[in-house]
Amino acid sequence: MLKEFKKFIMTGNVVDLAVAVIMAGAIGAVVKGFVDNIVMPFVGYFTGGTDFANLFITLDGKEYETVEAAKEAGSAVISYGIWINSIVNLIIVGFVMFMIVKAYNKTRTKKEEEPAPPAGPTQEELLTQIRDLLKDQK
Repeated sequence: MLKEFKKFIMTGNVVDLAVAVIMAGAIGAVVKGFVDNIVMPFVGYFTGGTDFANLFITLDGKEYETVEAAKEAGSAVISYGIWINSIVNLIIVGFVMFMIVKAYNKTRTKKEEEPAPPAGPTQEELLTQIRDLLKDQK
């Protein structure tokens, strides 16, 4: 059983999956930093200085300056601004992954088209052969 497990772990698919998960984590951290530190300040600037991370609704009806203050006070908080940041992250990650796959597909060697199989006899030739065979049987 140990040998089977070792064989399973060392197959290319498992190693490829492990590499993909590690790369996804690294790309996710880079994209999150890009969104939080570069994209969202621009979005905030063009939306009149709005910080999406501090957009929230408290269910107790009281006003708080930040999400953290509302949570410390024990209020139930709907943090829709953080959700907006997550949506922006998703869009950017999707775009980055699209660009990576597109670049990868361009670098792949194109498979040479297999030559077409030799053309067989046409329908007329087959009918002619059948007719000739039927004539010979008489």
